[in-house]
Amino acid sequence: MKPFLTSLLLAFATTTAAYAQAPAAAMATPDKTKEVLLVDASCGQCRLGLKGKDCDLAIRLNGKAYFVDGTTIDSHGDAHANNGFCNTVRKAEVQGEIVDNRFKATYFQLLPETTKAK
Repeated sequence: MKPFLTSLLLAFATTTAAYAQAPAAAMATPDKTKEVLLVDASCGQCRLGLKGKDCDLAIRLNGKAYFVDGTTIDSHGDAHANNGFCNTVRKAEVQGEIVDNRFKATYFQLLPETTKAK
């Protein structure tokens, strides 16, 4: 019975890993022929004033907020942690374009948090 359970567990873990959402490979490195933009990134609903049903990743570019396609809020850590997108606005380097009032990201790199001076 133990070998059967081990096999079943291994099969489940392999199947689950295959369906796990991973950041797109295109997000790994910026296109050297295009400008990398520095933007505010956060939860569109919780921090950037966008209307929606769930917590979704958004950026603020030139004073306007846009939902992001090409990566997700959960691809960058726990959105509801103290330093997560639902609780703070972070800086990110991005590449992409605005299409139908959404930012289509081809590159998205969340920058390390800055520490505040005491």
